[in-house]
Amino acid sequence: MSWGNFFRRQIMSEKSKKKYPAAKKNSGSGVESYRNKIVTFLNTHSKKLMPLSELESKCRTKKHGRDDFIEAFSQLRNEGVISMKKAMKVGLCSRLGLKTGKITRLSRTFGFGITDDGTEYFIPGKCMLGAMPGDRVLIAKIASRSGEPEGEVVDIISFGSQQLTGVIEIVDGSAYLVPDTASRNHITIVRDKNVPFKEGDKVLAEIAHRGMRHAEHKVRVIQVFGCAESAASCAQAVIACHGVPTEFSPEVLREAKKISEGGVQEYSFNNREDLRHLSIFTIDSAESKDLDDAVSVEKTEKGYLLGVHIADVSHYVKGNSAIDKEALNRGTSVYYADKVIPMLPKELSNGICSLNPDEDRLTLSAFIEFDSDGEMISYRFCKSVIRSRVKGIYSEINSILEKRETDEIHAKYSALLGDIALMDELADLLIAKKNRRHAPEIETTETRLFIDENGVCTAASPRERGKSERIIEEFMLSANEAAAKLAKEKQTPFVYRIHEAPPEGKVESLHEILPKFGLECPHFTEFRPVHASKILEAARGTDKAEAVNMLVLRSMSKAKYSPEPLGHFGLALDDYAHFTSPIRRYPDLAIHRIITDIIAGYGSQWLSKRYGGFAVNAAERSSSAEVRAATVERECEDCYKAELMKQHIGETFRGRISGVTDFGFYVMLPDTIEGLVHIRTLPDGQYDYSEPVSLRESFSGVCYELGMEIDVICAAVNVSDGTIDFILDNEEE
Repeated sequence: MSWGNFFRRQIMSEKSKKKYPAAKKNSGSGVESYRNKIVTFLNTHSKKLMPLSELESKCRTKKHGRDDFIEAFSQLRNEGVISMKKAMKVGLCSRLGLKTGKITRLSRTFGFGITDDGTEYFIPGKCMLGAMPGDRVLIAKIASRSGEPEGEVVDIISFGSQQLTGVIEIVDGSAYLVPDTASRNHITIVRDKNVPFKEGDKVLAEIAHRGMRHAEHKVRVIQVFGCAESAASCAQAVIACHGVPTEFSPEVLREAKKISEGGVQEYSFNNREDLRHLSIFTIDSAESKDLDDAVSVEKTEKGYLLGVHIADVSHYVKGNSAIDKEALNRGTSVYYADKVIPMLPKELSNGICSLNPDEDRLTLSAFIEFDSDGEMISYRFCKSVIRSRVKGIYSEINSILEKRETDEIHAKYSALLGDIALMDELADLLIAKKNRRHAPEIETTETRLFIDENGVCTAASPRERGKSERIIEEFMLSANEAAAKLAKEKQTPFVYRIHEAPPEGKVESLHEILPKFGLECPHFTEFRPVHASKILEAARGTDKAEAVNMLVLRSMSKAKYSPEPLGHFGLALDDYAHFTSPIRRYPDLAIHRIITDIIAGYGSQWLSKRYGGFAVNAAERSSSAEVRAATVERECEDCYKAELMKQHIGETFRGRISGVTDFGFYVMLPDTIEGLVHIRTLPDGQYDYSEPVSLRESFSGVCYELGMEIDVICAAVNVSDGTIDFILDNEEE
């Protein structure tokens, strides 16, 4: 077979949906030898490109070594080490100036890709080579008119997800998919009589055929969710597309049922501290059913003794059990609208593990002693049994702290009023301590969606954060810090929560941008939390405060899990972990197992042997699961927000510019709804983009700036992809 026919078959075959060419993977010395020969020859050859047939003849000396050569060539191409251009010519990517990266998004006429060094490239549609979001590609830099990095896809190394969501459209009797996040080109549907659909349906499809252009792709519908105008249907499609499991296997359910039916047995109290005499209670939202943390506070001679009592999920969920494997796979519970996809079966999450009031529950407790200034003096962890006094509700306790509670609320908490006052006192000290260490106080807003009995979104608002929310936040932070300190002290493998300093490029951007807001940002040899804190403090109370808060927030790295204690920039802490939510986060469950064995007296050598690989795997998979869950939650929320705004098309709203791009700007309304004012809807003119601060019209001087208040009209919405389009109110023009 000729090389041309070989690659055409491999690239276009439906069997090669993940990588191509799909030669069998060998591990012999022959393949490794050919890998070295190929790289060495291409690196030393006088020409950057050479015919593949010539490369083979120069490298392959064995008469029967072609399979090994093909495998070596395939591996190097799939790894992005070599590239094959037109006319079957091959070269080293490093010599050709090619970079490996991933396609992140597409529109009808262009796309974007991010290379492994973090550079984002604008890619014209004609230069996409049919690549789809998630595909690993080789990108070549090309001339740019805008000054921003521009590139073309020269090779697709491996395919990303083969599934995509969209809406069915029927044209002249032929069915097409209008994708949500991929190219806006209509994609031809290969019909399957076993999966009926109709126009306007929201569906999940898989790629049945890859063409060299987006218009040549073909898909097959594999699941229908209902009307694309329904946010509930669209949310189900988002969940399916991202591969979030929604059902538990029979084996997992059997294990959960057995645990639940066994109940909390008194023999389980052995070797546990009995804390049922203490004033311990939970504080959470009214709708919460998975109560995994409870608190207690006592006054001491030195200051305060805080007790943070966490559901002992690890007592029930043993390592490598069916439930444990499923929990690791899910990584976290997923919350959207008024629904939850739990990490654990409800028999555990809402039942035997939930710290429900007036029921004996097994817990892992952290006792942390503070002095009168809120400084941590000591900590200890123990296995325990508690009995929560009451299910505390944030809004009710806020009313007590603000001295506006009703008689009914006063009666409910009458035996705990002293405890609540003491908690408030300690939380104030902990907040003051956080301020002393200059942890950046970045404001973020969560959205609360209101869903009616038909599953339709009827309203949205910022989620309230009162004093009781701050109390619980500070107490959980303290327990998380103590858990990380314990692990470091015992020199044991662990899953830490880390937040690294902002990337150097983001810090440089702050240096350039902040003077435009009248703020100085001197150059630092090392950007520390105190520097971010001072920037925010300088802007506080000014009309630029919100804009500066957005800029600092966007400069931050993403927090993640790690087996290494690299510190937490946002909290200005050297030691931090996630300990307090094992019902809904796997890393918390993971470290509960480790802490349990520390309490049992096992030494660092034994702990290292048992948990070394486990901690690395749990950190890596938990980070990936967290990203997936956050993406799903955001995309689902966008669909519900669009559904809400569909009821308000044509209405005028006052909002604030929350983001500026070269194609327009985003406006956020007070209820957290955000929409795009596209540049094509602005008054005619020549607009200059000052990234990421403003769009200015060159002749009139009209400027649309980050943080600026503005009146907009809701012009259009697309529930299916969660987008909202605003236009300027006429008076703003």
